[in-house]
Amino acid sequence: MRFFTSPRAMRAVRNFFIILSSAATAAPALASEVNVYSYREPDLIKPLLEDFTKTTGIKVNFIFAKDGLIERMQAEGANSPADVLLTPEFGLLTRAKEAGVTAPNTSPELAAAIPAALRDPENHWFALTRRARVFYVSKDRVKETAMTYEELAEPKWKGRVCMRSGQHTYSVALIASMIAHHGKEKAEAWLQGLKANLARKPAGGDREAVRDVQAGLCDVAIGNTYYMAAMLKNPDQKAWADAVRIVFPNANDRGTHVNVSGMVLAAHAPNKASAEKLMAYLVSPAAQKIYADANSEYPVVPGIDATELVKTWGELKPDSLPLGEIARLRKEASELVDKVQFDAGPGS
Repeated sequence: MRFFTSPRAMRAVRNFFIILSSAATAAPALASEVNVYSYREPDLIKPLLEDFTKTTGIKVNFIFAKDGLIERMQAEGANSPADVLLTPEFGLLTRAKEAGVTAPNTSPELAAAIPAALRDPENHWFALTRRARVFYVSKDRVKETAMTYEELAEPKWKGRVCMRSGQHTYSVALIASMIAHHGKEKAEAWLQGLKANLARKPAGGDREAVRDVQAGLCDVAIGNTYYMAAMLKNPDQKAWADAVRIVFPNANDRGTHVNVSGMVLAAHAPNKASAEKLMAYLVSPAAQKIYADANSEYPVVPGIDATELVKTWGELKPDSLPLGEIARLRKEASELVDKVQFDAGPGS
C-alpha cells in the first residue's frame, strides 16, 4: 500500500475527495422501494405497479399467493417485510384487521378519494374497486326486469335458483347485508326461503351457476358482475354469458349489494412512507381507471367511469350500507348459514 506524503500528492488526494464528495451530493439518491403482498393475480396488478414506479421512481417488490399471506404476515411478526397487502375481496380485508397485521392509514388523500362507506371506520382497510352482486337470469325463461334479493325466497322461484356455498365470503357478505336491513330474524326466514328455492346444493363458483342457467337446470344465478366479462372472453364459456342477462337487484329501492377489492397498510411496514405513496397512487384517477378497466369492475372514486362493456350491463345503484356494518355482521351471517343448513341444499 502506498502513502502519499509530498505536498503535491496531498493536494491531489484532497482535490480527488472534494470532487468525489461533490459528485455524491449531485447524484440522485437511490430509489426507494415498497414490498407488496398480493392475493390478486399479478397480471391484473402489473400495469398499475409499473405506472407507479414510472411516476415515482419507487421500486415495487411483488409477492403473489392465492392464500396464506395473512398467516405469513402473522408468522413474520415485527420482522415482516410486507408494506402493503392487496386483496381481491372484502372478507380478506376484515380478516387481516382481525389478525392484527394492519395499521391505520390516516392519509388525507385516501379520506378525500374514498367514500366513508367504502373504508374501515378506523382506517385499517380501503376499497379499491367495486363489483355488484347481481342476478344472471335466463333470457328465455325470465321476463322480469326489476327484481329484489327478498323475492328469491318467494314460492314462484322454487327450484329455479343456483348459487355457490353460503359460507363463501361473497355469500356471507350478502347475508350480512340482509341482517343489517331486516334484522336477524327476518334474514333467517329469508335464507330458509332461498334455500327451499335452490335448484341444487350450493356448489362451484359464480360462473358454474351461470353455466347451469344456460343448461336449463335453473333460471337465476347469483354472481358478481365482473364474471360476465370473464365469460365473454373465454371461448368455452361465452355461450353461458350469451344465454343470460344481468338484473341489478333492488335497483328501485335501497340499491344493489356490492363487494370490493381493497388494500391495507401492513402493521410493521419497513417502508411506510413508500407504502403510503403507493396507497395514495392507487386511488388517483389514473390508477382507478387502469385498475377498473383491467378487472371489468367499478371504480370506488366518484367521477371515474366504468368501461363501455360494464356500462352495457345497466346502471349500478349501489346499496349505501357501509361496509363496516357488513363486516360487523359477518359472524352472525356465517352462523345463520350453519343454523339453517343452507349448504345441504333444498329438501334437507
